[in-house]
Amino acid sequence: MKKTVTTLADGRELIYYDAAEDTVRDAVDQRPLDPVSTSSEIRHDPLLGDAVAIASHRQARTYHPPADACPLCPSREGRHSEIPDDHYDVAVFENRFPSLAGDSGRCEVVCFTSDHDASFADLTEEQAALVLAAWTDRTAALAALGQVTQVFCFENRGAEIGVTLGHPHGQIYGYPFVTPRTELMLRSAARHREETGANLFDAVVAREEKDGSRVVLATDHWIAFVPYAAHWPYEVHLYPRRRVSDLRELDEGARTEFPQVYLELLRRFDRIFGPGEPPTPYISAWHQAPFVADGREDFALHLELFTIRRTSGKLKFLAGSESGMSVFINDVPPEAAAERLREVASQ
Repeated sequence: MKKTVTTLADGRELIYYDAAEDTVRDAVDQRPLDPVSTSSEIRHDPLLGDAVAIASHRQARTYHPPADACPLCPSREGRHSEIPDDHYDVAVFENRFPSLAGDSGRCEVVCFTSDHDASFADLTEEQAALVLAAWTDRTAALAALGQVTQVFCFENRGAEIGVTLGHPHGQIYGYPFVTPRTELMLRSAARHREETGANLFDAVVAREEKDGSRVVLATDHWIAFVPYAAHWPYEVHLYPRRRVSDLRELDEGARTEFPQVYLELLRRFDRIFGPGEPPTPYISAWHQAPFVADGREDFALHLELFTIRRTSGKLKFLAGSESGMSVFINDVPPEAAAERLREVASQ
């Protein structure tokens, strides 16, 4: 992998990740951009103890542009985009409309491919491996920033999720605090350690593997299963068999095997609802340990992949119980979801 760091016209950082070591990236951003102006502010809720990012500047962000005006496509034929070069393998840049900025953290955009009409599931294993390398490198880079406490790499796919740009891409958030969801996991892990002397994440994986009814696929280095108390209609958790705290700690075996396993999961997601159905909307989220936190050594890196589509043509909405009380109601039994995801395996 070759990494090339440059800047856009307004001073934001842009990083190219290329499979070929001899790739030259010297294209210059020709756009007359004004400096980025953000109003990001972190406010803490005294009742819930969590944090909310107030970012009014995001109201002006690009919203469902036509394909020939996509800001994530390469710059070609006189049309300038966020990527100055006329092609790329993987590109990462600072978000022009960040939710978090400055002392409040950092937001980056990850473009998985220059092909506007592709999806992550369309990538080759070599391309997926390059994305994994980019996620890992950015985790390491953001870990070195004093204002970043936790790194979150994720992809939103589909208009139903709220995606405003159709080009295959994801995002990376560098939070200046430990996120509420992670704090819950850390507290549960600490309680389990105190009560049993063992690791909670190891116990969860062992339970799923022993039961087997919710396991979707298992390889030498990874295991994917629908969790016992799945919140979403179709939800898969993917764990490396050797527990690590974040992406930087994955061994070579896990890195080598990941593209095959992950691409298979994404392709199964697109087949859940049968032929002729539109692509399945999903969120794919890497859960990594905060860099400085009590219990970091007990945390287990894992990926959570889920869709809000519960059946053909119907979405799972977060209504009164979910939005008002954070108590989820799932219409699809986890065992049935796992069975369906096994049925649609690649032939």
